[in-house]
Parts: sequence; C-alpha cells; structure tokens
Amino acid sequence: MYHSIWKNSHYEAGLRYGKSLFKKGINPISARSITKLQKEFSAACLPFYIKYYPEITEEIQGIADGLNIDFSSIADFLFTMYCFTYENNCSCFAFSKGNKTILARNSDFLSNIRKLCDSAYYNLKDGYRFIGNTTSWTEIEDGINIHGLAAGLTFIYPVKIKPGINAGLMIRYILEKCKNVNEAVAAAKSLPISSQHTIMLADKSGKTALLECCCDKVNVIYPKEKTYLFTTNHFNSPEMLAYQYKGTDDIHSHERYKTIKEAFEKEFEPSVKFSADLLSGKYGFMCQYNRKNGMDTIWASVFDVTDLKIYRAEGNPSRKGFIADKRLFKL
Repeated sequence: MYHSIWKNSHYEAGLRYGKSLFKKGINPISARSITKLQKEFSAACLPFYIKYYPEITEEIQGIADGLNIDFSSIADFLFTMYCFTYENNCSCFAFSKGNKTILARNSDFLSNIRKLCDSAYYNLKDGYRFIGNTTSWTEIEDGINIHGLAAGLTFIYPVKIKPGINAGLMIRYILEKCKNVNEAVAAAKSLPISSQHTIMLADKSGKTALLECCCDKVNVIYPKEKTYLFTTNHFNSPEMLAYQYKGTDDIHSHERYKTIKEAFEKEFEPSVKFSADLLSGKYGFMCQYNRKNGMDTIWASVFDVTDLKIYRAEGNPSRKGFIADKRLFKL
C-alpha cells in the first residue's frame, strides 16, 4: 500500500497529489473505461457535491490540474463508483463490550489492485484529521479520525440508483466532518445518496451503529441486548429487502456473514486479537478466496476506538500480519 499525505487546503492537497503522479508518468484514470451513461450520471451528481461537499470538488480540481487533465476525467470515475457494479465486496463488524470498542473490516477486491491501494493521512485546513484506506484516491473505504470516530463500508449490488453522493465519499465526509456516531448518523440522513451500501460506525464513547443505505432511505440499526453489529454484502433488515439484488451470491457474502455471526454468538473475547483472528479466517471463511479467480482480501483494518490505536494487514490477513499505524495518534 501507498502511504500518501494530504495537507493544507483541499485544492492544494489535490494539486500536490496530481503533480506527484504526473512526475511519475502515472495517469490514474488512463485505464478506466467510462461509458456515456456514467458520464451523464456523473454530471447529474455534480450539483449535489457542489451543494453538500464543495471541498471535494476543489480537491478533484486540484488533482486534475496537477495531472493536466479535465476535471470531468477524475469526477466521472469517482462519482460513479459503487453505482455501476464494480467488484468491491468486504466484511465489517463493530462491538462494544466491557471496556473495549472496536471496528474491524476486510477489504475484498480484485487481487491485481492490491499494490495500488493507499492508506492516506489527511491533515487538511477544513476538516478533522484522519487515516483512511482506499482502493482508489479521495474516496475512503474505512478509517478513523482524530476524535475517535471509526467508519467502514460494505458494497451492496445496486438495483436502484439516483444522482447523489456515493459510499466512498460518504465515508470520507463522515471522517472529515463528524466527531461521533450521532453526528455521523445525522449526516448520512441529510445527504442525497447515489449507491447501495452499508456504513458501520463506532466512537470513543462506546456507541456503535450500522447504516443500511440506498438512494431512497437510510435504515439505522443500533445494538440492543447484543453488544455487536456486523454486515457483509447483502441487506438483512426487512425494511431493505426490496432493494436486495436477487442474483447468485458468488462472493461468499452469506458464508462470511455466517462466520461472523457464529463467532460472536460464542463467548467472544473483546480484543484486538479476536478481531484480527476473525478477519484472518480463524473462525471460518472470511478471506480464503481462490486467487485464481482474481479476488482476494487486499487489506484488513482493526480500529481500537477505546485506546485510539490502528492496526492494519497490508494484504490478505491470513498471510500478512497486523502492524500498528501510529501516524494519527502519536503514541
């Protein structure tokens, strides 16, 4: 994984990033095929970003200027992510038990993109500092901010989309602008949504929540008598079943869901070790993909929200160890 640094204003951070790629002869969207339909959808999304998240359009403009390409070349890719069936899967869980609150996530994606992934450190003038991991840039898939709010997404195959803000840019918005779960839930409910996805949340107070999101609604789930929440790549709430893709589950979503469910139904140890072991497949199928099919777990994150510690396996956690990341919380 790359470990990029984004600082100063959004535009300046984007410009610095774009220039660094340009000097290396890298155009990150040169191999991306964008259809006419995606371009039209991106154009329809742009007014929502300008209204609700103008800073992100400034960052995209900076990247485009650094690369000497058009704004739309970057925006068309970023704004249509998660809406046009990209192969991103993932498993995520959170728990608050005893004196320990943790959010953990596997990022499952195309195995050939592993070396292009980034664990970015954001320290911008307008926004909270955070560490965010991504298969791309600018959009974020899991992370934690300086206030101890952690968030992670899972992709749901879209059966209905509308112009709005997608999953990766919602995670980015939450980490950059929210201090706790309550603020994050309020933010998610206030934003127009384009994609189908879930967002897991946990904060330093011990509060957790799971947001099931689509373009029509946000269903919020809080743990009741249980101390944990978990999700993979399908909706489970009755309120969301109308939006569930009816095709074949060829990404082991239900199998991964069963593994997490059974692990938590045992008397689990509320610890970083339990979380890492579960992500690593020691309780059942989680990351044991056949890489010949082009799919793998490309990183795994454990955010110890109680003690403000970050652990990440930069690769499949069954083969790569979890290493502490101290960039955000200088311990």
